[in-house]
Amino acid sequence: MQIKDQPGATLGVTVEDFDHTTASEADVQALKEAVYTKKIAVLKGQDLTPRQFLALGRRLGRPETYYEPMYRHPDVPEIFVSSNVPENGRQIGVPKTGKFWHADYQFMPDPFGITLIHPQVVPARNRGTYFIDMGRAYERLPEALVKEITGTRCRHSVRKYFKIRPHDVYRPISEILDEVETKTPPVVQPTTFTHPMTGETVLYLSEGFTVGIEDADGNPLDEDLLKRLFEATGQLDETFAHEGIHLQSFEKGDLLVWDNRSLVHRARHTTTPEPTVSHRVTVHDERRLHDGMPAA
Repeated sequence: MQIKDQPGATLGVTVEDFDHTTASEADVQALKEAVYTKKIAVLKGQDLTPRQFLALGRRLGRPETYYEPMYRHPDVPEIFVSSNVPENGRQIGVPKTGKFWHADYQFMPDPFGITLIHPQVVPARNRGTYFIDMGRAYERLPEALVKEITGTRCRHSVRKYFKIRPHDVYRPISEILDEVETKTPPVVQPTTFTHPMTGETVLYLSEGFTVGIEDADGNPLDEDLLKRLFEATGQLDETFAHEGIHLQSFEKGDLLVWDNRSLVHRARHTTTPEPTVSHRVTVHDERRLHDGMPAA
């Protein structure tokens, strides 16, 4: 196994000759260390079946099955499928997922540490995923803004980008929203926390899932504070030219592994329809999201 920095990029490494079936525990730990410190690892030459992909994920941690069934792979439910390509006349997974800034499972009580994406059908144009390193974003915040958010907490919810399911057709929207609030009620996390693997301070919020900010006593703070944080981190820049935004490209045979604690990401969908399919496995590693979380 060879791990090399991505040339010309502040984030990411490429990993050659990684085979999860023969990798030693030392190899797996080296890969995870690269993910924590360099944020994104691009494993080259990965031609895996869904079950092999899940097996690779299990080398890194405990997989988490997505809570909504319509996203699941029909044979391997632990795999989340993003696809606009029907199979045998039926839709598998969900098309156009993730076109907003977010960290995976940020709206759930126990978010996982590592995300793995295995592209299956790669578009010819506009391929890639945008990332923002929220550790570096915190370091770049103005001192006055850091002072404003010290001791605060953010509220996260899936409500804004919840996708209507096939069985929701003809249901009142109020009924659907009530179900969303019951099934996935908003969760509260510290606005910043210490990354348990690296010790860096991470700014934990996203334009897609963060719906409010409050002080240490639970009193709501002005929404303008969130807007200024989104703006400072680059999440409101629709040109994607902000210095904190990294575009990670990929090709057929690549498999992306990234640090879900410290990165927010946004899918880059093609401007004109092109076939695209990707599989995702998400895993819990040895630690909770942060050490301030209550025991499971």
